[in-house]
Amino acid sequence: MNETKIAQRSGSSGWTVVPESLHTADATALRRAYYAEVAGRYWNRPATEAEVDEGLAEDPGTELARPTGEFVVGRLAGVPAACGGIRLLDARTAELTRVYVDPRMRGTGGGTALLAALEDAARSLGAERIRLDTRTDLVEARALYAKHGYEEIPPYKQDPYAQHFFEKSIL
Repeated sequence: MNETKIAQRSGSSGWTVVPESLHTADATALRRAYYAEVAGRYWNRPATEAEVDEGLAEDPGTELARPTGEFVVGRLAGVPAACGGIRLLDARTAELTRVYVDPRMRGTGGGTALLAALEDAARSLGAERIRLDTRTDLVEARALYAKHGYEEIPPYKQDPYAQHFFEKSIL
């Protein structure tokens, strides 16, 4: 796939997904919302602003920029409401990470648009397959991945927060 198609992906759902630096205001706000949601679910209480700050400081995401990866922001009718990243694990394998759709926008095609754009980005980086890990409590994420052809596999890494591992061929 050529660079033009990766640069912007629009679908019939009204979502537009584009590569974006992790440091833009929109990307930062979405990453904060992502971390607040996954941490809050894990702790079974809302994450504090300080906890979100600490989590983001420990996860700079520097590998989510070319040539090792890509970060994208999804917008519905121009409103930033989704994000996700892809990073190379090796020359043939990419890893999906930080996939988030604002809960108010779920069910509108944002997850599908994100996955399509991130799969395009992974192919453009030379990947032939995508792997990911997630938790049992992230029910919506697991359903999204299964719906789009990701199959559960044995663990491919050690991670205290990962309970389910998925993989998909993108050839």
